Amino acid sequence: MYRYLLPYFCLLLFACEREQAGPAIDPYTFVSPEHFPPVAYDFDRNPVTEDGFKLGKRLFEDSRLSRDGSVSCSSCHQQVTAFADPQHRLSVGVEDRVGVRNAPGLFNLAFRSEYMWDGGVVHLDFAGVPAIESEVELDNSLAVIVDRLRADATYPEAFRRAFGTDTVTSGLMLQALSQYQAMLMSDRSKYDDVITGRNGAAFSATEAQGEAIFVDRCAGCHAGPLQTDNSYRNNGLDERNVADFGRETITHNPADRGKFRVPSLRNIARTPPYMHDGRLASLDAVLEHYAEGIRHSPTLDPRLEEPIRLTEQERTALIAFLETLTDWEFLADPRF
Repeated sequence: MYRYLLPYFCLLLFACEREQAGPAIDPYTFVSPEHFPPVAYDFDRNPVTEDGFKLGKRLFEDSRLSRDGSVSCSSCHQQVTAFADPQHRLSVGVEDRVGVRNAPGLFNLAFRSEYMWDGGVVHLDFAGVPAIESEVELDNSLAVIVDRLRADATYPEAFRRAFGTDTVTSGLMLQALSQYQAMLMSDRSKYDDVITGRNGAAFSATEAQGEAIFVDRCAGCHAGPLQTDNSYRNNGLDERNVADFGRETITHNPADRGKFRVPSLRNIARTPPYMHDGRLASLDAVLEHYAEGIRHSPTLDPRLEEPIRLTEQERTALIAFLETLTDWEFLADPRF
């Protein structure tokens, strides 16, 4: 029994240590980590409040956002796996309809200005709309959802506490969802402790070797503390005739065919399966793809013209480093 309580004891200890270190920070105020890049989201227009955050969380978990009341946002984005989907290769929506892409993890969204695998959404407030309207996801409309929320005697009061008005609107609903999602911040991994000098943390010899390999072979795309350069790249999953055109779907530029957003590697060891369509089940499979599975096409990223081949020992070291990107506090944060 005690092993199940251990994570909660750790969180309690962490909270006590933070209280001893200095004045407590309001848990519902957005605070940007000092080692992160500038925030992209406009918090002056939509500041996070406790009531707004809690309303957003409630909406995120409410299955009434789907047409038949069978799924919610949290059905595909679960905290224990960094708000990715631990059960399905492709997203599964109403009536068990299968989507075309993998549901990615959700964290550090306030530092981005483009969303989805293809960058088709350019503001966090609208990031949930494609899922709401997709026939293979929630299959609903904002108008229907607003009517349902207005018919619930408790929602108008929740909107009043969050926004000062008991009139439920789609705009305020999306802002509440943004307040919740913007607070999904992952910055407390061992990796963060090491690079910021917190808690006397240090990489093991194996992790340090993995970091060196990562810097040499991976950091060109998975750059900086966010572990992504936010670009769109073709990483050699398919040849010329791909089933999903990726970024080209948005730009209509053939030079973008097969390109997808470079995902953050934070919490990567907890978010399988991998790639935009979840075709690779493990980190070993990902490393094998970059060693032997790259398919050449006109839009292949130039960095991948030569395969990335590692010895078994180097693979073990690299994966050990990637494990340091797991933010256990984020995965168990009781706010979320």
